[in-house]
Amino acid sequence: AVVREASKRVLNMRHFDVQLIGGFALHEGRIAEMKTGEGKTLTATSAVYLNALSGKGVHVVTVNDYLASRDSAEMAQLYGFLGLTTGLIVHGLTDTQRREAYFSDITYGTNNEFGFDYLRDNMKTDKSRFVQREHNFCIVDEVDSILIDEARTPLIISGPSETKTEIYVIVNNAIPGLQKDSDYIFDEKSRSVTLTEDGISKLEKRLAVDNLYEPHNIEYLHHVQQAMKAHIAFKKDVDYVVRDRKVVIVDEFTGRLMPGRRYSDGLHGALEAKEHLPVENETQVLATITFQNFFRLYKKLSGMTGTADTEAVEFKRIYNLDVVVIPTNRLLIRKDEQDEVYRTAREKFEIIADEISRAQTAGQPVLVGTV
Repeated sequence: AVVREASKRVLNMRHFDVQLIGGFALHEGRIAEMKTGEGKTLTATSAVYLNALSGKGVHVVTVNDYLASRDSAEMAQLYGFLGLTTGLIVHGLTDTQRREAYFSDITYGTNNEFGFDYLRDNMKTDKSRFVQREHNFCIVDEVDSILIDEARTPLIISGPSETKTEIYVIVNNAIPGLQKDSDYIFDEKSRSVTLTEDGISKLEKRLAVDNLYEPHNIEYLHHVQQAMKAHIAFKKDVDYVVRDRKVVIVDEFTGRLMPGRRYSDGLHGALEAKEHLPVENETQVLATITFQNFFRLYKKLSGMTGTADTEAVEFKRIYNLDVVVIPTNRLLIRKDEQDEVYRTAREKFEIIADEISRAQTAGQPVLVGTV
């Protein structure tokens, strides 16, 4: 009731009853499934305020920096009116700024920032230098994307290791000309590349080694496997881009660039050699955690999304989270059509183009979602 009244006075937005129901679900540590446009950002405020009163902190997790910045700026007015402080965690902050944000009553940020700060804290030798405090209560926006789709994605902090950079160039020069199916087998689903007997023979000749699988050639074999992956499984301007003579990773879930991040196990060096860029020293893993394990650190966890009920069994089994389907404020007039499956990609895109053209003619805006 306090948040509802404060929101009306400060933001001129009064919570609908269904948004309060969503807030109850979040406070109880459940997942609120709400249709697109039902106001999830405002829904979270009641649960955030109530749990922030304990002084132990509340984390609100979004999928990108833009949403974190937008939501924190907008809702900080409401929380400030209620006597609470709001912090924002984004890329480029110093430890002092991060600590200040984490010790605010409410902290907004992305899953990556929260996870990496946890890893960095665990690498520090003095607890007084930690930027995070206890993991008390967390609300995850687009919870199905972060806790299911990206659940096993490892967050990795790496450090430099001794690397013979010339071996990347030698192996890279031996890869071109290998033929699919005759020299190697590519499994698109697992993105794995396996050499055939012919492929092994060709590479042994090109690298001037007797047997790639001899123990003393293990380094060559490792670099061959990574170079094959770089040339065949990873596509420029899809999985990575080249900026300022550096290979920059593209986040497979958000499509955003991740400067400063490197693939591990020699893969990044193989990509640099493939693009004829200077090969930087390889890195070794210093700390790692998956999103699944990180979010289970919280004493209470909840989330919001438009599509959670289909994964309800997984949420219950992995995180012990129940899914509550929140009704819409008004009767939903949008038509949710059945999925359509086509034999070929060409047919699919032709139909999409026709649908877009038809909608444009009728004056309807079109949003095209891709994976």
